[in-house]
Amino acid sequence: MTTTFAVDRGDLQRTHWVSTASAALPAGAVRLAIHGFALTSNNITYAAFGDTMNYWKFFPTADAGMGCIPVWGFGTVTESNCTGVGIGERFYGYSPMSTDVVLRPVRVQSGGFVDGAEHRRDLHAVYNQYTRCSADPAYEVQREAEQALLRPLFTTSFLIDDWLSDNGFFGAQTVVLSSASSKTAYGTAFCLSRRRGSSSAVKVVGLTSSANIKFTNSLGCYDEVIGYEGVESLDAHSPTTYIDFSGNTAFR
Repeated sequence: MTTTFAVDRGDLQRTHWVSTASAALPAGAVRLAIHGFALTSNNITYAAFGDTMNYWKFFPTADAGMGCIPVWGFGTVTESNCTGVGIGERFYGYSPMSTDVVLRPVRVQSGGFVDGAEHRRDLHAVYNQYTRCSADPAYEVQREAEQALLRPLFTTSFLIDDWLSDNGFFGAQTVVLSSASSKTAYGTAFCLSRRRGSSSAVKVVGLTSSANIKFTNSLGCYDEVIGYEGVESLDAHSPTTYIDFSGNTAFR
C-alpha cells in the first residue's frame, strides 16, 4: 500500500491522503521507501508555481486536479529490478510526500543515477538526480535532517553564483541581496565571498530588516549589511546586480 499527501492544484488549502495498492515493479525500476524529507518555503514555491514551472509533472497523480508537492529527502531501496542499484541502498533526492516512490534509473554510476521516467525527461536535470549516500563525501547519517533541509537551498545558491559568473555578473561591481538573513541568500553570499581577492570578486551587500542586521553581519559573507530603510545609502554610481529573495515588488 502506498499513501501519498495530495493537494488541490486550484486551492492549496484543500488536501487529503490518497492510499492505493502498490503496483508490481516494472522491469528496470526501483522502489524507494521514503524515510524523511524537509519542508521549507521552497516547497510552497513548488506548489504556487506548479503549473508555470512544471513542478506538478514530477510526480503525477491519477486525479489531474490534484498534485504532489515535491520534497527533498532520503529513501531506501526496498525493491529493485535495476542492475547496479541494490536493495537496502540509501539515496538522497527529489520525492513526493509519500510512503514510497518508484523510479526508473538510467546512467547508473557509483555516485548515483538519473530518473529516466518518460514524464520527467523534459524536466530540469537537477531534480532528476539521485545521490547514492554510500558514495557521497558530504553524507553523515546523523546529519540527514540538516542535509535534507539545507542541501537544496545551497544548490540554488551555488547555481545563482555560477550563473552570475558565467554572465560576467552582467557588468556589475556590486551584488545586492534582499532577505540577506535567509538561508538561500546567505548561501549565495558565501559563494560570492569566496571570490574575494580574485579577478571575479564583487562587493556583496545584504539588505535585511533592522532586527537581523547583527546576525547577518556575524555570518562574515557580506562586505556590507544595511537595513531596508537605508537602501538609499547604496552607491547609485556603482554598476549593480540585484538578487531578489524577498519577492517584495514594491521594494524592488
